[in-house]
Amino acid sequence: MTLSFGPDPVGDEVRRVLTVLDSATGPVGGLESLHVDLKEEAGRRKGPIILPGATENDRAARALAGEAACMANTPGGGVLVVGVADDGTLIGTELDAQWLRRKIYDLTDRRLTVDVTPVMCRGVRLLLVRSPEAVHPVMYDHKYHHRVADSCVEVDATTWEEQRRRRSGWDWSAQDSGLALDAARSTALQRARDFLTAAGEEKNLDLAAASDSDLLRRLNVVTPAGTLTNAGVIAFVGRDVPGIDYVRREVAGGDSLQRIREAGRGLLEELYEVDRAIEASNPVRHLPQGLVNRQVRSLPPRAAREALVNGVAHRDWSTVDPVHVEHIGSRLVVTSPGGFIGGITSSNIITHPSQPRNRALADLLARLRVAELEGIGVDRMVGDMIRLGHPAPSIEEVPGPLVRAVLIGTRLDEGWMAFLHELDPARTANDLDALLVVQHLVSHWWIDARVAAPLIQRSSAEAEDVLHRLEDVQVAGVPLTAGVAGSPANEPPAWTITPAALAVLADRDERLGAPQRRRPSRSAIARSWAEHRGRISSSELAGIVGAHPTNLQRVLKDLEAEGVLAPGREVRRGAGFFYVPTGGPRRTT
Repeated sequence: MTLSFGPDPVGDEVRRVLTVLDSATGPVGGLESLHVDLKEEAGRRKGPIILPGATENDRAARALAGEAACMANTPGGGVLVVGVADDGTLIGTELDAQWLRRKIYDLTDRRLTVDVTPVMCRGVRLLLVRSPEAVHPVMYDHKYHHRVADSCVEVDATTWEEQRRRRSGWDWSAQDSGLALDAARSTALQRARDFLTAAGEEKNLDLAAASDSDLLRRLNVVTPAGTLTNAGVIAFVGRDVPGIDYVRREVAGGDSLQRIREAGRGLLEELYEVDRAIEASNPVRHLPQGLVNRQVRSLPPRAAREALVNGVAHRDWSTVDPVHVEHIGSRLVVTSPGGFIGGITSSNIITHPSQPRNRALADLLARLRVAELEGIGVDRMVGDMIRLGHPAPSIEEVPGPLVRAVLIGTRLDEGWMAFLHELDPARTANDLDALLVVQHLVSHWWIDARVAAPLIQRSSAEAEDVLHRLEDVQVAGVPLTAGVAGSPANEPPAWTITPAALAVLADRDERLGAPQRRRPSRSAIARSWAEHRGRISSSELAGIVGAHPTNLQRVLKDLEAEGVLAPGREVRRGAGFFYVPTGGPRRTT
């Protein structure tokens, strides 16, 4: 059996599949992938009976045209192995290769030309239908599809084009706008100098003192032809529609106290004005004696600016819609056009490598020190919020698609701030992984690697390393965490915040006149432990809450009576008795 494919990844994958099929003695699975799909010839199966094949089969051609278009819309293209069932059973096909090639071309409005190659496998004739990667998306039946893992899913043309450009390294913001340098607005140029001056450092001050043309060139917004890039136009010239729409309200649904929405200005002008408006409406809080930072803003200024700058730097500039900024009380909501890109989601945005949609624009804002260096802005935004006792920012994709970032700075947690100040080593308070874990422990009292991993957006192994490192941390001279005593040796390790550390936190709350901190009930702790770990015993619960196991049996019996827990074994007496969550598997250890 020979193939005409060269040494390319798709050809290698097809060769692997055909080798497996050629040597298989029965059904085989797991052969389909991003680039290879096994297809029966449609219209030939009648129940368990396989009807004889023919050289032409319009029904099969229509089915294969849609699948071939899907492969063409997939990075690298792909191959349909025609004449094979999903389980690897060889059915064969008699379709004429040239007829099928012409038919797929016609059915895709003459936009897709495939290669069709007959091959023999264990004496059965198959067809390899190879789709090259499309330059423009191929529509079939009024829809676009592309391959995700081993399935075809629908995709809109705009998203597909954007993904293709990103794969090729194409950056819209770096393209030539055709506008001359003198189109740059003097006010926008001054704002660039203002940002550089505010950042300090000799190199920034030197750049701020440059001439207009030299400033633009050194900011890398001038093309070899001597014209502005699109990033340069966005930043220094602007569009005939606003780039940002800022509204300030005291309460949700209240009257607008301030509105900034002006067209025809450079983005730097808009950013400067909106940044100052946010700062003016971000009240200063005076902290009690003893805290290092005697005054703080309700919202950390760096976090607020990062949310704003991310909204404009990574938005989809192909739409005329502005970035909406709602400043309601001490809550900031930034909603920007365009969804997440490059594999970023709300569940990995802290740790995922930066994937700027507009790299040249993002680089410009970083050079002006408006934005954080690439890849650390979100980390710092989250850390700054948590250190004040605020919830971590919510950053998620919503229908549109849009990306919405929400920062809530309603209440400072002064006891928490004092608690963090007494961590030893002091660098722990600057370690975002540690902050997220400690914040969780204060609220839930226990954690393990499986719980910590999605929390810090890292692997289970990395999460376990963080938890082990926290064993060496103290607060006000007492251990911060400890392993959960009573947990079986054959179970994954788990950690709790120590009673002594909780006492330190309670003392700082009392000293600073903070409201009494809400503690999780023993019942809630038992529920969460059982749900996550698959079992709970009085010894395990005692290891978390710092009580004697005998005093906790009633908690577990009450949960059994509520139908939440069930006995883990028939015999209740003796050491090692435990419960399992209802509906879960019964454990024998």
